[in-house]
Amino acid sequence: MPVFSLQDLVAGLSIAGLLLPEAVAYSSIGNLPPQAGVLALFAGLMCYGLLGGSRYAIVSATSSSAAVMAAATASMANGDPQHRMALAFGLIILSGLFFVLASLAKIGSVSEFVAKPVLRGFAFALALTITVKQFAKIVDVSSKQTNFAYYVTDIFSQWNQWNTDGILVGAGALVLLFSLARFPKIPGGLITIAIGILAGKYLHLEQYGVHLVGHMELEVPTPGLPVLAHAEWTRLGELALAMVMILYAESYSSIRTYALKHGDQTNANRDLFAFGISNIVSGLFHGMPVGAGYSATSANEAAGAQSKVAGWCAALTVLVMVWYLLPFIELIPEPVLAAIVIHAVSHSLSLYAFKPYMVWRSDVIVVLVAVTGVITLGVLDGLLSAIAISIALMLRRIATASVSVLGRLGHSHDFVSMQKHPEAKSIPGVIVFRPESPMFFANAERITTEIRNGIMAADQSVHSFVISLEESYDLDSSSLQALADLSNFVAGQHKQLLFARLKDHIQDILNKGVALGLMPTYECGISVDDTVAMASHRAKKHHAKQLDE
Repeated sequence: MPVFSLQDLVAGLSIAGLLLPEAVAYSSIGNLPPQAGVLALFAGLMCYGLLGGSRYAIVSATSSSAAVMAAATASMANGDPQHRMALAFGLIILSGLFFVLASLAKIGSVSEFVAKPVLRGFAFALALTITVKQFAKIVDVSSKQTNFAYYVTDIFSQWNQWNTDGILVGAGALVLLFSLARFPKIPGGLITIAIGILAGKYLHLEQYGVHLVGHMELEVPTPGLPVLAHAEWTRLGELALAMVMILYAESYSSIRTYALKHGDQTNANRDLFAFGISNIVSGLFHGMPVGAGYSATSANEAAGAQSKVAGWCAALTVLVMVWYLLPFIELIPEPVLAAIVIHAVSHSLSLYAFKPYMVWRSDVIVVLVAVTGVITLGVLDGLLSAIAISIALMLRRIATASVSVLGRLGHSHDFVSMQKHPEAKSIPGVIVFRPESPMFFANAERITTEIRNGIMAADQSVHSFVISLEESYDLDSSSLQALADLSNFVAGQHKQLLFARLKDHIQDILNKGVALGLMPTYECGISVDDTVAMASHRAKKHHAKQLDE
């Protein structure tokens, strides 16, 4: 249980000034009432504080999940605001359920399915899309276009209808936010909000066409499941899987960054469970999807937080602020909220994040495809295409696995790739193969064919072949069949095939294959060195037996 400290109290008070404005602002991205972001903030801070593992993570509504939710529900609601809200809450609850199921299945590495270049490209394009839409709110014009290029063209074609006063308010808020951002311990968002409220009240901004937040409901709604058709739940389930992958990839990146910085341990499956409960509670109480956003988490760490108590202090501070200052929150000018959103996503618009890919010339096309996907297809389809690209890249790299031939390094027991280490020496009479990726149905035939070609090209003096399966943590039926065929092929050559570094359960499966007559009896060693020695010893015994005969 975290221990209360003065540093946590100070950090909680500090980040509350950031979290409340962002919660209200992100509600507008998700096309939900302002209180939805506040309810999500409470759900995320309290649930993750009780169940999560990171002492720095601040779990609340995020701009990316809000944008994805808005795009997903808009495509299904057909213009009905009430139906869209019901769809949104259903999507959040299903996302939470999938988080919990992923935790119970112990697949905390799910975040690795979204490649970092794809995530960076998606975040950049999403931030660009959000910025343009918030700019439209500042200038007080709208567009029904869904394509990014058409949307931008439409907004700028209405330049003669732009609200000059709204532009002045938004620009002033942005200047203030970026100026105060240089001082991490100063709640720039809260100060900007306060000045905006004063301007809205005493300068009567509404008279100049500058819209205010307006009425907010403080009552906590009765928790419950939205009433939706079976087909809608099915479609939301598909979208929830995408939401979980991108939300967790973004969140776990924040958690891992500060865990590495401070030497903390991470527990991915525990965090999955905490995110799941947080989203389920948020959805049941009509909140928004929540995750560990980088801006809030980094602000918490910079403010001096020492434990998760800082998040609870922030939640309590926000509760007091909402309870006593609700009438003032309703006076926040919308251009100020739009400026807060633009400032919050501005870190994702930095081109510096793409510098490594340009320098290394690695994954440049992947980044560009991810950016282009969001801009041309929209947020939702862009997200789905980004995830598809990530999975395709993973499968491509595994499916095109290479096979290395190993040699002994000096007089040690170490065996390394002879291609990468030309000084390594081969073992007389023995060739050692190592697949460089885990074997599975998509690459099993390719790997065994490459090994078979190596066997056929081997000198007649070679009597044994060793396959080191250290990269394979499991084998499916296609891989087992391919290995069985290879074993039978080697046996037909009157030579021996041995395995090294087998996982215990893989060895059990191979033994069953031998028992069923699917493959000949085989030998295996704990290490490559042991297996090579075993192969040489067996060859000598076989040769001595032939001489005796």
